[in-house]
Amino acid sequence: MRFATLHARATAWLDWLQSPLLLACRLYVSWQFLKSGWLKISDWDTTLSLFQEEYQVPLLPPAWAAVAGAAGETVFPLLLIAGFASRPAALGLFAVNALAVYSYRTVLLAAGYEAALAQHLLWGFMLIVLTAFGPGRIAVDQAAIGRGAGRAIA
Repeated sequence: MRFATLHARATAWLDWLQSPLLLACRLYVSWQFLKSGWLKISDWDTTLSLFQEEYQVPLLPPAWAAVAGAAGETVFPLLLIAGFASRPAALGLFAVNALAVYSYRTVLLAAGYEAALAQHLLWGFMLIVLTAFGPGRIAVDQAAIGRGAGRAIA
């Protein structure tokens, strides 16, 4: 078999893998944030206390920051799971992640918390990939907008 034929087959197979891998990224990163959002909602008194005492969110009063954090950690992941408004949802969740790192930097940048910071970096990378490449073919975006237009704005 010629190299060109092998290359073409490998490329076709790898192209086929793009959508399942993008779906896996969407599901994994969404699950991580949904767990955190659910925890915030399910114990609101503790959430408010953390935003008042521990997290250092700039510009927003602690109660507003708590609402914004809980909303961002639940709405954006649900959009990503469905693959609806995927790129804006991924970008929004990237902002939530970046703000979480900034707000909790006294802990995340301390010795012994390298793994926790690495998780945020991984999630941020996955979200930038989803922002850049979109949700793939397994998404509401593709069904609702259509294959050609979906690539431009999904």
